[in-house]
Amino acid sequence: MSIRNKIGICYKVLLGAAVLGTGVGLVLYTSESIETAGKAAAMCIEVILPSLFPFLVVSNLIIGLGFAEAVGRIASPVMRRLFNLNGSCASAFIMGIVGGYPVGARAAITSYERGLCTKTECERMLSFCNNSGPAFILGVVGAGVFANSSAGMLLYLAHVLASLSVGICFRFYKRHEPVARTRAVTYETQKPSRVFVDSVRSGLAGIGNISAFVIFFAVAINLLFTSGALGALARGIAALLTPFGVDSSSIERLLVGAIEMTSGLTSLKGAAESMNARLSMAAFMLGWAGVSVHCQVLSFLGDSGLSLVPYLTGKLLHAILSAVYMA
Repeated sequence: MSIRNKIGICYKVLLGAAVLGTGVGLVLYTSESIETAGKAAAMCIEVILPSLFPFLVVSNLIIGLGFAEAVGRIASPVMRRLFNLNGSCASAFIMGIVGGYPVGARAAITSYERGLCTKTECERMLSFCNNSGPAFILGVVGAGVFANSSAGMLLYLAHVLASLSVGICFRFYKRHEPVARTRAVTYETQKPSRVFVDSVRSGLAGIGNISAFVIFFAVAINLLFTSGALGALARGIAALLTPFGVDSSSIERLLVGAIEMTSGLTSLKGAAESMNARLSMAAFMLGWAGVSVHCQVLSFLGDSGLSLVPYLTGKLLHAILSAVYMA
């Protein structure tokens, strides 16, 4: 049996165990799961819908109406020199920096679907264009978690700098493949009203995907806490890292953030660690984004044939660099 087959079998066994464990947990902790799902759904309505939906619609309009080509003409020299991308890819990066997760990824995939970039260019974009927005970092993390606007600004600067660094690193990904030519500014012949309606529908569908994953992973994390599995895993990892002075509570917070970013960041509020340690942990969580966000991106990929490996590698590098820059 080949190594790939063995890995495939192990993956299926672990996945089956996780699904079975989740099912058992939902039966044993039904009331807690329902309460958590209700709180997560309320958060989606109160926070995610108003903060992300407009950006999803606008990003679709920018690409659908042909404005991406206009931006591409201006940004083409910078995008080619820094990231080995054609200018039309600039709109995805801008929307990712401003709009937050997962607007950048959606814009990159839409650009590929509309033929504005090659498959390789889209995979390069996915490695660094899917970022947390300033509203979330400055408002929720800076003001809400750390009660310090300067901390939020530093986190955002470290986040953007790490994103740019990842983009420069990934300019060498399949570097011998040709870059698509930036299109001339030709606005879509499709009626603007039709583009607007399609953009709103697509944005609403995107919000549905995002909210579904947020609710599911909130329940999953609650089950891990309630069952004690997360605490046991954190203590096991902390035992291995004892020489480095890492305690189980810090590991537990990082594990939560690795699964669902917002829950991990919230756990840092009033934590016992020093301010420097908490800021570095927050930077890591923001850079990695969490499995919940990765599943949202995966839902957008569909049957596009795009590889998820550059995206995940880029997010891990983004997390490490963000923590280093923040430190």
